[in-house]
Amino acid sequence: MSPLPFASVDELEAHLSEPDDAVVSALRDLQGDVVIAGVGGKMGPSLARMVRRALDLTGKNSRVYGVSRFRQSQLRDELQAAGVIPIAADLLDPEAVRRLPDAGLVVSMVGFKFGTSTAAAQTWATNVLLPAYLCTRYPCSPMIAFSSGNIYGMVPVDCGGSTVEDAVRPVGEYATTVLGRERIYEFFGHRQQTRSALLRLNYAVEMRYGVLVDIARQVRCGEPLDVTMGYVNVIWQGDANRMALRAIPYAETGARKFNIAGAEILSVREVAARFAEIWGMDVRFQGTEAPDAFLNDASGSYSLLGRPSVSADTMIEWIAEWIDRGLPQWDLPTHFENRGGVF
Repeated sequence: MSPLPFASVDELEAHLSEPDDAVVSALRDLQGDVVIAGVGGKMGPSLARMVRRALDLTGKNSRVYGVSRFRQSQLRDELQAAGVIPIAADLLDPEAVRRLPDAGLVVSMVGFKFGTSTAAAQTWATNVLLPAYLCTRYPCSPMIAFSSGNIYGMVPVDCGGSTVEDAVRPVGEYATTVLGRERIYEFFGHRQQTRSALLRLNYAVEMRYGVLVDIARQVRCGEPLDVTMGYVNVIWQGDANRMALRAIPYAETGARKFNIAGAEILSVREVAARFAEIWGMDVRFQGTEAPDAFLNDASGSYSLLGRPSVSADTMIEWIAEWIDRGLPQWDLPTHFENRGGVF
């Protein structure tokens, strides 16, 4: 068993936001400040802290701005305490975007997924229109923008996952608008010579949320687990943040694409069985594994962005111990089992 290296939320946050030498190097040549748009999401706070910590190690006095609507003041206060300057703004308001500070680097983490089926117009505005506002505001600033491996559509499990050279086949309005987001960055990249890197992510995990947490909670509650979506990729959130920031030097006009994912294709059945083994429980399954799934082959990114440092086995053991200790979790299911692209 891999012992849990953190015993509290504060220690977890410190672990998730720890930069390595490659992240520090990627930020060393930064000219100007950093604007992180959509900092209020699941990954945003730890990435913002990582940027701040890396810049401190370079000795730079660049500022880090975190932009969100900040519906809850707690996150704003926590970021401020970590040296990140919070800016409350509605990024769908073009005037608010125009008022954002100048930046030498923009990281866009803005996206709308859950609620797409009932708020399709909001999805299109957030995922397609909003990036156009950011590109117009920052024509000369390199951009790192999060995308999703969902745009590939499902592929046969035995193919090893989609690569960035594969054709995209988005299913549903969410994945279609994510592809629309990428096209916006490509358009402005060519029109304005804006450099960008697009990160097609499958799927970030930490102790409080993620695919592995979803599976663990079902096992723990004794709920039958549907294995129709039988295979997944996951990546430790700290590794995903580091890979995202290591992409900064590789941003290019026309938008360079990277897959961000763990090295393993995981069997949902085997993951659930491992949690059950750790806890000395039985697990019940329903359904039969389909021959295809949303799978992302990120091996082509590793030579430039580094390999993930935390294995799936280690994540499973950490999550099991975290849940055993009764430490906090978020009620934010990923709905990874959804095969129809409706969220």
